[in-house]
Amino acid sequence: MKLTYRHTMYACFAGYVVQAIINNFVPLLFVTFQQTYHLPLSQITALITFNFGIQLLVDLLSAGFIDRIGYRASILLAHGMSVLGLAGIVVLPSLLPNPFSGLLLSVMIYALGGGLLEVLVSPIVEACPFDHKEAAMSLLHSFYCWGHVAVVLFSTLFFTLFGIENWRIMALIWALVPAVNFLLFTQVPISSLQEEGEGGLSLKNLLATPVFWVMMVLMLCAGACEQAVSQWASTFAETALGVSKTLGDLTGPMTFAIMMGSSRVLYSRCSNQLPLAAALAGSGLLCLCSYLLIVLSPWPVAGLAGCALCGFSVGVLWPGTFSLASLKIRGGGTLMFALFALAGDLGCSLGPTVVGRVSAAAGNNLKAGILSAVIFPCLLLAGVFLLSKLSVSRPQCSV
Repeated sequence: MKLTYRHTMYACFAGYVVQAIINNFVPLLFVTFQQTYHLPLSQITALITFNFGIQLLVDLLSAGFIDRIGYRASILLAHGMSVLGLAGIVVLPSLLPNPFSGLLLSVMIYALGGGLLEVLVSPIVEACPFDHKEAAMSLLHSFYCWGHVAVVLFSTLFFTLFGIENWRIMALIWALVPAVNFLLFTQVPISSLQEEGEGGLSLKNLLATPVFWVMMVLMLCAGACEQAVSQWASTFAETALGVSKTLGDLTGPMTFAIMMGSSRVLYSRCSNQLPLAAALAGSGLLCLCSYLLIVLSPWPVAGLAGCALCGFSVGVLWPGTFSLASLKIRGGGTLMFALFALAGDLGCSLGPTVVGRVSAAAGNNLKAGILSAVIFPCLLLAGVFLLSKLSVSRPQCSV
């Protein structure tokens, strides 16, 4: 059977599932790592920081690298690194003298894959010869959420049936997903944005555009708002709210992901009635309210409801900012995709890192850490307001 661009889109959907595995499986094991390897909260925080920090570095350096070796070689490299990193979590902590070094090295390896996936998957779909690309892009971003749900649901089911002490087997099972998708990407057709006959904007063009800088801030805040709660949801439910690990995983990160995916699907169906800027502003305000509910509520149920509300509030932020920037800045190409991924991953690193460091300084009080993260939805709201005051100029592509 000859594979078509429809199969390319399916492979890209699976690519975002791989990204979800990379970003959300290990956080389910934070308490287990603390107990098994006797790691302090500061080292657990470092795992999050290195994951998104390495992805951020890849975003920064990848644009020229990807154009040089091509989309196919780059996407295969991304999946290969993802497989090695997930497998490394199983073996490296035992092989190296310091278990934390083994975990950190594994995170660094799969973060290389995650960074490439973040830059590559969206432009690969954008370059496919489809009609209604906006619908395809909305569906694409929702697959990160459904991948997140699958990670939490199947991992929790596995831990319940076979025990958390067998987490290494679950890690190897998840490593099979990028391995299979690697094989699919060796066969599917792949086009490049540069083949569409339009020159991309240069870095100088982008940096000289005020709207570009506002969009970069919005992307940073989108990543921070999402991951500040998402990365700590399981740990927060177990420690701050006093629920079991199984209940914490199901009602914390999984509910967060379901609500985030649902909001993306919902907005894709009503986008004609609600402008993107208004959706972003409303989402930022709802995110701020969810943070306050998590922190200020004295009841565990209300705190978990705050996590779910946060998931719904952040669903539109990343793809919405991305779509709004694509409308206002034409011809950005791979470079613009990479820079927006850079800003988003910077936020993904900064958000949970701020929460972790403030929590540690406050005596491992995660509520104090989450309270400090309200700065991100506030900055996002300010950015949306500033965007409404800017006159949009469309820079010319460099020849």
